[in-house]
Amino acid sequence: MPAKEIAELCLRLARFKKENKELLAYLLFEAHDEEAYVESVKAVMDELFKEVNTTNLYYAKKNLRRILRNVNKHIKYSGNKQTEAVSLIHFCTLIKTSGINLLKSTVLQNTYTNQLKKIKAAIETLHDDLQYDLLKEVKKLE
Repeated sequence: MPAKEIAELCLRLARFKKENKELLAYLLFEAHDEEAYVESVKAVMDELFKEVNTTNLYYAKKNLRRILRNVNKHIKYSGNKQTEAVSLIHFCTLIKTSGINLLKSTVLQNTYTNQLKKIKAAIETLHDDLQYDLLKEVKKLE
């Protein structure tokens, strides 16, 4: 690698002290194939959603926050707005299909609404064709 790229990688690693090994693994092994990275994040989300306790809202809320922290960590590594939008759309889709009653908990409603806002903000920065495709999926979630 050129010295300039190595310096940039080191600066990014300094920003993420706690998770620098995961960031380095992303940068070296997964950054070149963003679609495969998004699919692996989705697969992790699918596995984590299987463990969500849907009968008790307190535990459901805790589980969803844990999953969302994990998703946001992967989004932060990527830094790509399309990755952010697609990952969060998948997260919201999984919430909708999980059977958790969002209407019974204002915290869960607010979490879901905030994720929709983040999706829309990320979509606004993308190309028009991608915006159209992703906004169709967001309309299904609203």
